[in-house]
Amino acid sequence: MHAAKIINRLSLMLVSSLCLALLIATPARSESPSTGWLTDANHPPLTSRVVITGAADPTSSTVNGFLEIQLEGEWKTYWRTPGEGGVAPSLNWQASKNIKNIEWHWPAPERFDLLGIDTLGYKHNVVIPLTFTLDDFNQTTLFNGTFTLSSCTTICVLNDYPANLTFTPSELEINPEALHRYAQGMSQVPQPSPLIEHLSTTWDEGAQRLEVIAQKKMGWTSPDVLIDGESQAVADVFFSVPQVVVNGNTLQATFDASSWMGKPNLSHTALNVTFIDDNFLAEQSSVPKSGIVTASTTLSLSSAILFALLGGLILNIMPCVLPVLGIKLSGVVTAQGLEKTKIRRQFIASALGILFSFWLIAAFLSVLKLTGHAFGWGIQFQSPIFIGLMATITALFAANMLGLFEIRLPPNVNTWMASKGNNSYAGHFIQGMFATLLATPCSAPFLGTAVAFALTTNTLMLFVIFTALAIGMALPWLLVALFPSVAKRLPKPGHWMKVVKIAFGFMMLATATWLLSLLANHLSSGWVVSLVLLGAMLLLRRTSSVYGKKIAVVMVAIGILFSATALIAASLTASRWATPLPADIAWERLSEPRIAKEVAQGKTVFIDVTADWCITCQANKIGVLLQDPVYSTLNSDGMIAMQGNWTVASPSVTQYLQKYGRFGVPFNIVYGPSVPQGIPLPVILSSDVVLNAIELAKGKTNE
Repeated sequence: MHAAKIINRLSLMLVSSLCLALLIATPARSESPSTGWLTDANHPPLTSRVVITGAADPTSSTVNGFLEIQLEGEWKTYWRTPGEGGVAPSLNWQASKNIKNIEWHWPAPERFDLLGIDTLGYKHNVVIPLTFTLDDFNQTTLFNGTFTLSSCTTICVLNDYPANLTFTPSELEINPEALHRYAQGMSQVPQPSPLIEHLSTTWDEGAQRLEVIAQKKMGWTSPDVLIDGESQAVADVFFSVPQVVVNGNTLQATFDASSWMGKPNLSHTALNVTFIDDNFLAEQSSVPKSGIVTASTTLSLSSAILFALLGGLILNIMPCVLPVLGIKLSGVVTAQGLEKTKIRRQFIASALGILFSFWLIAAFLSVLKLTGHAFGWGIQFQSPIFIGLMATITALFAANMLGLFEIRLPPNVNTWMASKGNNSYAGHFIQGMFATLLATPCSAPFLGTAVAFALTTNTLMLFVIFTALAIGMALPWLLVALFPSVAKRLPKPGHWMKVVKIAFGFMMLATATWLLSLLANHLSSGWVVSLVLLGAMLLLRRTSSVYGKKIAVVMVAIGILFSATALIAASLTASRWATPLPADIAWERLSEPRIAKEVAQGKTVFIDVTADWCITCQANKIGVLLQDPVYSTLNSDGMIAMQGNWTVASPSVTQYLQKYGRFGVPFNIVYGPSVPQGIPLPVILSSDVVLNAIELAKGKTNE
């Protein structure tokens, strides 16, 4: 038994000796060079280290490593371009030996906001990959440097961290853990991406604004865009948080630029454009061209509501609503004999009619969105049924104002309604609805922006914006309801009121005729002429019944005489008119591939997206496009005029509008060699705006 124990002990000693011998004989695995964690006793929340991964390339004489920074709590450090505040990390390595260059690979940063100051950087932990380029790959390398790192919470601290390590590149062995950390860092570094199909940048020196337009194959989710550059011209420039608009695969980001050194000029200066999106990082280089950059259509909800209120209010003075003013004026004047309570209720009923009509439009657009159909402001005028219905209602209102008929209810119904307070509330409600529906062919300042915001958001916000539009348009009615004494201060009804009603009645009649003319886009000319003649016959017959045959004959004679006189006078004096309308521009059909082709050949392309039912479109055409010098410019050599017609439903035109965040007409844009991405123009045109955009698109400045 004792002998067995001795044998076991001897065996164990022998095995241990063999293991020790093998351990001594086996070369020790070299650890990757590292500075270890660097600290500053005066600032414990930040620690850092430099690690060499062991991965090296003798051909390029490079060695890979990384700077790792750990931060406690809410402390953060900064990106290569820190933003409005902060200091970017820096390294002084001039005392090093056998090192030619050290390249930083910057991971995508986070965006931070503190008291309105926008900064870019990192929290908690960040690995910044480094590439060391050496003078001699076979010589011992000494890294002797000092990192200067800024870290902030509500206060900021700037500290220096001396770092030293020595290694021989040719003798390095890969450390899997260090290489894994390096790979993690590199995976967060934005690189050029083939998914970015198109990238263009435009610098507007006058507005100090930069625009980025990028198209990505797989579309965008919730992108952020960062701008910086390596030249001194960009180093001192601060770029604001961008206003980003996404339409399908196209991203538009607009930045305001500023500098402590004065107004920057970024034309023809290389920029780095960094895209950060869900599961997508990319960094592309771009040289901006000079151009006009309009403010982005992205709004806060409060701004969109304000724009909707103003747009709705301005609709009251647009040509579309002008014929309804007679009804409004009549309602105000005839309310003088009523009590203030009844006046207030009448005008509230009209305001509710406006609100209800806007809600109907919002519901209609929501259904179109949910079912994948084309949608936009005024799109109901693409329907011949809607146009016919509106023409009929307008004609009935006109006949009523001309005194040709009145709606008479049975005596018992009148008695019941009178006992309830007033028998005109329903009529006022319908007037409000009618005014709203008749307003939709018009675009007004602020209206397009508010509608575009509403149509790109969710259903709830769409109803919120359209409610604000309704309140804006109903504001005159609400003011009378709030101060009913206003109605009693107007002149009493009399002969003047009859004249005004007849004048507005004829305006309503002209509106009905215009609406019937829109049916020419859906029906043959014969049908349209037949409908107009039928309406005229019914009008004359009713006039004969109410006012007598003599009045009807006089009306026909006056109509014929007026038309003949107008035609003769026009033919005799047309040459002496101040601004005679020339023949229409030789428009070519809108084609996006053709636009790019013509611009590539050095031509300038003017786009007009319009509709026959759009009053603002016709005002732009008659007042600007068909007047010199714009008319001559559009017909000159080197100019291509294209038109997209939205009078009837057109999926291609709708898609083109929505590409630019537009959901209604008019829409005008100019392309040229200097601005191939296009210069969108405002809703209401002027000669100066059009000519300046054309000259800028050509690469010139219109003095």
